[in-house]
Amino acid sequence: MRRFLFALPVLAIAAFVGRADDAKNDFLTPDNWEGLMDYWKIDGSTVTGTAPAEGLMFNTFLCSKKKYKNFEMSFQIRLKDGLGNSGVQIRSKIANPKTFAVSGPQADIGETNWAGLYGELFGGMMKASDMNEVNKVLKKDDFNDYRIKCVGKHVTITINGLTSVDGDFEKMPDDGIIAFQLHAGRKNMEATFKDIKFKELD
Repeated sequence: MRRFLFALPVLAIAAFVGRADDAKNDFLTPDNWEGLMDYWKIDGSTVTGTAPAEGLMFNTFLCSKKKYKNFEMSFQIRLKDGLGNSGVQIRSKIANPKTFAVSGPQADIGETNWAGLYGELFGGMMKASDMNEVNKVLKKDDFNDYRIKCVGKHVTITINGLTSVDGDFEKMPDDGIIAFQLHAGRKNMEATFKDIKFKELD
């Protein structure tokens, strides 16, 4: 989505202590994450992004340091009061290390496009979800079950059991970081990701 560049908060490294499905999986280890921590709170396997009262003037992300290729990921996501815009970047890269802006495919989370695939600084919409169908299962102001699977060029996204994206995308990068988004614009926006599970696939 659109990016804005203004004054920045102090950069800090995230301490991300969470639950992994496999003891060898380092996805949730503290030294695997970085971001602008004025806007992020991490508590076990829960990540919360909160915009200031006046709203953010730029998009920012909590970014993995490690790159990933084939994986499946699940979590529960809630936008406070059903408002705002967030997402999870897959096979992406940091575009601006000062703001932690990110470029690449995004599993979208937002008022107007839940569970679509969007190219953040990557060409725009890759696959819009059918919001008529999504709204039948969406819990707008509560937690929603969200799953992402990426194997080769194929991406599958499901929300509350509904498959909203399931196809091949030739422009998918071969690998890249995972990143949680906090979007510009919405005042007091809060996005909470909990019960995060991540598994790398062969």
